[in-house]
Amino acid sequence: MSRTLRPLLGALVASLLLHLLPFVDFLAATPVATPPAAPPLQARLAPLPLLPATPELLLPEPEPTPATPARSEPPPRESSRTAQKTWTQVIREQFSAQQREGLFYPEEAIRRGLQGEALVLLMLDENGQVVAARIEESSGHPLLDEAALRAVRRLRSLPGDAPTESLLPVHFRIK
Repeated sequence: MSRTLRPLLGALVASLLLHLLPFVDFLAATPVATPPAAPPLQARLAPLPLLPATPELLLPEPEPTPATPARSEPPPRESSRTAQKTWTQVIREQFSAQQREGLFYPEEAIRRGLQGEALVLLMLDENGQVVAARIEESSGHPLLDEAALRAVRRLRSLPGDAPTESLLPVHFRIK
């Protein structure tokens, strides 16, 4: 071997030894005892608790109406008793009628115990008829959101003091 190769060969051997040193320590270590295996997890399914068949109907309390543009002419009134009611009272009565007919709270939502509150944007024409409705804030359950939209779209002949646009909270609660 030439004189120049000997120092290089020595440096190569020293480098290999230094690089192998951490692995020699690992191989020389005593094996670590593995902990005993944990027992498998077990789960048990329990039936859902039975819920009452009649859900509670919560409707918004009448609020003072903010200043809105006046309609050209109020819709025709059916009776003098209807004329004395505010638009929120009329909505409450119509929602209650839908509840009595079984149209308000979906049966599947009652079975599943779904509850929540959907905030619906309600838009009326000059005759107090619903022309548009959309969910502004979800109840967290698509089934309840759709039920809220259906209930709002079924509203008919709201009084002249109803605003043309309003945010209407629709509550779904089970007693």
